[in-house]
Amino acid sequence: MRTLVISDIHANLNAFKAVLADAGSVDQVWFLGDLVGYGPDPDECIELLRNLPNLLALMGNHDAALMEYIPIDRFNREAADAIKVQAGLINQNSREFLELLKLRIDSDNLTIVHGSPRNPVWEYILGPSNARENFKHFESQGCLVGHSHVPVIFVLKEDGLIDTLFPKHGDRWQADGRFILNPGSVGQPRDFDPRASYVIWDDEEQTWGFYRVEYDITGVQDRIMKLGIPPRQATRLRTGT
Repeated sequence: MRTLVISDIHANLNAFKAVLADAGSVDQVWFLGDLVGYGPDPDECIELLRNLPNLLALMGNHDAALMEYIPIDRFNREAADAIKVQAGLINQNSREFLELLKLRIDSDNLTIVHGSPRNPVWEYILGPSNARENFKHFESQGCLVGHSHVPVIFVLKEDGLIDTLFPKHGDRWQADGRFILNPGSVGQPRDFDPRASYVIWDDEEQTWGFYRVEYDITGVQDRIMKLGIPPRQATRLRTGT
C-alpha cells in the first residue's frame, strides 16, 4: 500500500496539484495540518484534499486561527494578515471541513500530529533537544509531524541520544527504532529548496520515500499579490525560506 504523507499546503494550489501528479496513484493520504494560511487558494485546496482516497487529516495552527480556535495575535503580523484575507474567501463547506479536523491520531505503530505530540497545534520540533523531550509524549514507534516546513527525521538511539537526518530528493529510509519524521511542506518549503516536498510510505517495502517537485511559483505569487496578502508570502516561495 502506498500512502501519501503531506503537510503545510498553505493554500498553494499549484504546489498541491504538482505533488499529486508527481506522486501518482496512492491508496491513502495522511495530511498533517495547515491547509490555509499564506497562499491564495484556500477553498480550492480544501476541496481537492477532501476528495482524496482514505484521507486522515489534522488541524494545524493556521487552520485553528482561521476558525478562531486560537487567537490570531499569536501570529506575526504578515501571517495574521494572510489569515484575515483568507477568512473572507472561504465558503461554508470549507469551514465545516476545517471544523472537523482532528488534533491527533494514534495507532499501534504511529502517532500523527501537526506540531508535536506534546503540543499538537503549536510546538515546533526543530532540533534534537525538544525532539528528545517529545519522545516521552507518544508510545508508538513513530510520530509524524509537520509545522516546521523542513523535511527531517529524528531517530532515538539506544543510548538516549538523537540522530538528526535531513533526507534529500529520492532518499528512501527504513526505521530501525523509534523516530519522529517530518515530510516538509507542500506549499511553503523553508529548507532553501523551493520545490514542493512530500513523502510516500510504502508498507510492503517498509520505506519512507522523500520527494521534491517543481511547480509554477510565478502563478501563485501573482494571485497572492492580487489578493493583498503581504508580499513576503510571495517572495519567499522563490527562495524556499
